Amino acid sequence: MTFDLTPEQDQLRDAVRALGRRYGHSYFVEKARAGEHTTELWAEAGRLGYLGVNIPTEYGGGGGGITELAIVCEELAAAGCPLLLLVVSPAIAATVLSRHGTEEQRKRHLPGLADGSQKIVFAITEPEAGSNFHRLGTVARRDGDGWLLNGRKCYISGVDEAGHVLVVARTEDSSTGKLKPALFLVPTDAAGLTRSKLDMEIVSPENQFLLYLDDVRVPADALLGESLDAGLPALFAGLNPERITVAAMGAGTGRYAIERASEYTATRKVWGGRSIGSHQGVSHPLAHAAVQVELARLMIQKAGTLYDAGRDLEAGVAGNMAKYAAGEAAALAVDTAVQVLGGAGMTTEYGVATLLGAVRAGRIAPVSREMILNFVAQHVLGQDKSY
Repeated sequence: MTFDLTPEQDQLRDAVRALGRRYGHSYFVEKARAGEHTTELWAEAGRLGYLGVNIPTEYGGGGGGITELAIVCEELAAAGCPLLLLVVSPAIAATVLSRHGTEEQRKRHLPGLADGSQKIVFAITEPEAGSNFHRLGTVARRDGDGWLLNGRKCYISGVDEAGHVLVVARTEDSSTGKLKPALFLVPTDAAGLTRSKLDMEIVSPENQFLLYLDDVRVPADALLGESLDAGLPALFAGLNPERITVAAMGAGTGRYAIERASEYTATRKVWGGRSIGSHQGVSHPLAHAAVQVELARLMIQKAGTLYDAGRDLEAGVAGNMAKYAAGEAAALAVDTAVQVLGGAGMTTEYGVATLLGAVRAGRIAPVSREMILNFVAQHVLGQDKSY
């Protein structure tokens, strides 16, 4: 057992940290307030190879795993730039394509995902079904040599930045007559696909959308994989990378908040010239938050190692635990940072209150803390399913 990164991983962490700090949280907030995207940061991260670290080398990637992508997510977040589309495009879409796409689909999309020139977002959540794929209302039906898609999706990130959206729909299994999940690569400018921006109480340059699919026709090769049988394994292929990279982003955000607060409390002096950080009422909450963030980082490292070793079932448990731990730790860290900074903590200048909405959302999405507890109770503790 080792807790050390490889020399290559250490170099990656240092390089991404340097990139993130050159942009910083002020850049992130300015883009969000202006209704713009972090185009420059994304393009530079792609050019330097950081967006494709988990993509096979034959398609222009770095040939690493989710461990390496988690490092990228964490270090950019630790610099104050938590990019949600790192989770959606390189973690989910690229993993699904790498594992279950056809060779033509991999050649067409993975190089662009690796260098940042292409983004593919992911659409599973629906207004009625949530992310329960057993109850999805979006349906794909054969139409000649192609498919017709109809349905609605909600909370779909980054549609305005992407060329394609990976839509999870249900199709009829001709052998059983039952509906089964299938994934389709749908161009975001496809006829019949419309979107409506959701106004969110989150400071972020990445937007959320409602999607409407009204007789969206796609060709046969839009179906991900060689056949409908690829649908279910492809769907599950993206879940563990999603959990792990969201957790890494949360841990990085927690680190950022604690660092900002620690710098302030170590230098802010009142009541006799002592720093406010010398008072246990200030330092202990920060120390407690730091412990929680570090514990989450350990579980993220374990989950990434298991996933990259191909131990999917164990990675599923660790990934869910990592997501739970990081979500709680990030929310605690940001809230504690705001509290110890006092009034300064609520200003944009000090750059911590701007993260309150994002870390609160991290306890809900992409899977709520309650559903993770259900998972752990059932699959780790052997309890009956509660839902």
